[in-house]
Amino acid sequence: MTTTVFTKGIAAGRLAADALTENFGDLHPPLEAHEALVAADRCYFCHDAPCMTACPTSIDVPLFIRQIATGTPEAAAKTILEANILGGMCARVCPTETLCEEVCVREVAEGKPVEIGRLQRYATDTVMAADVHPFERAAPTGKTVAVVGAGPAGLSAAHRLAMKGHDVTIFDARPKAGGLNEYGIASYKAPDRFAQAEVDWLLKIGGITVEHGKKLGAEIALDTLKAEFDAVFLAIGLAGVNALRLPNTDLEGIRNAVDFIADLRQADDLSSLPVGRNVVVIGGGMTAVDAAVQSKLLGAQNVTMAYRRGADRMSASVYEQELAATKGVHILTHASPSGFVAGDNGAVSAVTFDLTIETENGLESSGETVTVEADQVLLAIGQTLDGAPDGVALERGKIAVDTFGRTSMDGVWAGGDCASGGEDLTVTAVAEGRDAAEDIHAVLMGEG
Repeated sequence: MTTTVFTKGIAAGRLAADALTENFGDLHPPLEAHEALVAADRCYFCHDAPCMTACPTSIDVPLFIRQIATGTPEAAAKTILEANILGGMCARVCPTETLCEEVCVREVAEGKPVEIGRLQRYATDTVMAADVHPFERAAPTGKTVAVVGAGPAGLSAAHRLAMKGHDVTIFDARPKAGGLNEYGIASYKAPDRFAQAEVDWLLKIGGITVEHGKKLGAEIALDTLKAEFDAVFLAIGLAGVNALRLPNTDLEGIRNAVDFIADLRQADDLSSLPVGRNVVVIGGGMTAVDAAVQSKLLGAQNVTMAYRRGADRMSASVYEQELAATKGVHILTHASPSGFVAGDNGAVSAVTFDLTIETENGLESSGETVTVEADQVLLAIGQTLDGAPDGVALERGKIAVDTFGRTSMDGVWAGGDCASGGEDLTVTAVAEGRDAAEDIHAVLMGEG
C-alpha cells in the first residue's frame, strides 16, 4: 500500500500520475451497445412524455429512445441534435436528476428512472465517432451575423444560423471556443478533450468563422458590429465574479473557484497542478461542488465546502451534494464566512465562520463561530455580468431580453448566462441560442 505524505501549504504532485488518471476518469462510463438496448427497453414511450416537457430544449425523448431500441442510434442522434446541437455535452453535464429523469414515470413509480442522459450520450457519441454531421446548409442568404461569445448559447445560435444559410462570425475573448464547457466544468464530467471535439464537429456545418482574442469593449465594439453585420447575437456569459466583502481576501492562497477550475481544465499534466492540504470552498452551487471534488481528487487531504444556508437551499442538486460527500468532501452548512486568518508566512491559514440560523426576518447569526484550518480557499459565490455594452438595457444585473431573445437595441439579440430569464445551465443556454437564431432568421428574411 502506498502512503501519501501531505505537506503543509499549496503543492503540486500530491498524488502519483496513475492515481490522478484514475481519479479524473469518466464519471459515468458510456453505455455499450447491448447496455443501451437494455436501458432503452425500460422506456414506456409515454404519449404525453413529462421528460420532454422537463427538457429546456424539448428533445423528443421517447422518440430517440425508441430509435435506439430499434437499432438506429444515428437516427436517435439526429432527433436529439435537431433540438440540441450540443446534445453530447449536455448528456454529460445536464442535471438530469432534476430535469428529465426526475419526472420519468419509472422514477415516480419505482424510484429508478430510465437512464435518459446516458442513452443520449450513446446516440450522440455514435454519430460523432462516425464523423457524420446530419445537417446541411441551406442556400446562401447573403446575410451576415456576428455572434459574440463561443460558449453554449453562441455555438448553438451560430450553428442554427449557418444551417439557415447565413454567414456567421463568432468573436471570443479566449484562445479556445466552448465557454464554460471548455473552461468551467469539472474535468471528470467531460474527459478526453470532449468539449473541443464537439466544437470541431459542430463547425463542420460550414459557414462559421471563429475569431479568438476578440473581447467586446476591447478589440471589438458593438457599434462596429452593428454597422458591419446584419444582426448581432450577444452570448458573453458572466465573466465577472462576486466579491466577498471581508478583510484579508488578498491573502496568498485565496482565489476564485472558476479560475481554479479553468486552470485544471487546461492543464496537460495534472501532477503539475498545485492544491492545498486543507482546502475550503465557499459556496453552495455546482461550481463549488466541482472545485471541492476536484481538490480532493488532486490529493487534498481535507476539503470543506461551506454554505451559509441549509443543504436544501443549495443550488447544487442533491445528487451533486451526494457526489461531493462520497468523494470525501465535508459539507458545512449554516456557516457564513466572517474572516480569514493569516499564518506566519503571510498566507491564509484558516477561515472563520459565523454559524447561522434562518428566521422569519431572514438569515441571522446564532452567536457561535467555527474556525476551519485552510491553506487554500476557493471562492464560488457566484458570477456577474462584466462588460455589458452601453445602450443595452439591463434587468437584475443581466441583459434584458424578451421571449425572442431581443434586447432593447434594434438588431441585437442576447442569450445564455448573460441574458435575463432562464437558469444558468448549459442546456438552457443552448435553447436560448437556438430560439434567438430562429428569430434572427425570421427578421433577416422579412418574416419576423
